[in-house]
Amino acid sequence: MSMPANPLDWKVGLVGYGEVGRILAEDLRERGVTVSTHDIKLGGEAQGPLVAHAERYGVRLFASHAALARDSDLLISAVTASQTLAAAEACVHDQSHCIFLDLNSASPGVKRQAGELLEAAGGRYLEGAVMTSLPPYRIGVPLLLGGPHAEGLIEPLSRLGFAPTAVAGDTGRVSATKMCRSVMIKGLEAILIESLTAARRYGVEDAVIESLRETFPGIDWERQAAYMFGRVIAHGRRRAEEMREAARTVREAGLEPWSASGTAERQAAMADLTDNGLFGERDEAAFAASPDWRTEADRILAKVTDIPRSG
Repeated sequence: MSMPANPLDWKVGLVGYGEVGRILAEDLRERGVTVSTHDIKLGGEAQGPLVAHAERYGVRLFASHAALARDSDLLISAVTASQTLAAAEACVHDQSHCIFLDLNSASPGVKRQAGELLEAAGGRYLEGAVMTSLPPYRIGVPLLLGGPHAEGLIEPLSRLGFAPTAVAGDTGRVSATKMCRSVMIKGLEAILIESLTAARRYGVEDAVIESLRETFPGIDWERQAAYMFGRVIAHGRRRAEEMREAARTVREAGLEPWSASGTAERQAAMADLTDNGLFGERDEAAFAASPDWRTEADRILAKVTDIPRSG
């Protein structure tokens, strides 16, 4: 099967139809691109929102990854980090015509495994890394591309609406950039939640924030705290998986990933609280679900201890 010369005529398959997949589907469909998807939730109790969204935007649903792969010119893998390799394995079916864009937050070693698998099947594996939160950029989010095909696919992906930058070097370099950045960014989320929630318990949160302002005057710490609490509450599970991959990345570099592993545990603990309804109903696609971090910190404190809060 030969690919159309015009990228807007490509058939795009989305491997995973979560927040990222649905945003990409909306923006690609707005450009008139044919979009299909398969998600492991299809056919189960949780398929309702996925089916409704697909019907609304004219996205075709496939019953398997294999069927989706056979029908697609460009496959975009956007699943949880732990499913990166499994998603690639599920799509290894006559890849001779297909580009496989792997957007998952996995370690360089896992990305190399996925790339070798797809390349051996005749496809073109493209390592991708989304370098900031998808909203509000949507399909135009800064995107690093790596691997031997990256430079040649900048132009067609740009025509589809992406904002890609090619990174020279072997597969794994882009993911190393993403994962090492995540150690810092996701770690800051975990540190801020831990620091300010504990400070709230002792009644010293205002003093802590004032001290942070003096040390880092360019950051609005109240706004940053509200944003980070909200993001972790809405997406802690996915972040925890990403940080386990970040820890794997640090370990692959020969270091013990104390910080990354601790961040993964904090993110997972927040996800457990969210799943148990501590923070009420949360929209998975919410950009910043928490308008006031103190309210969320108090909920956490009320759950983890019966000791009255100071102050």
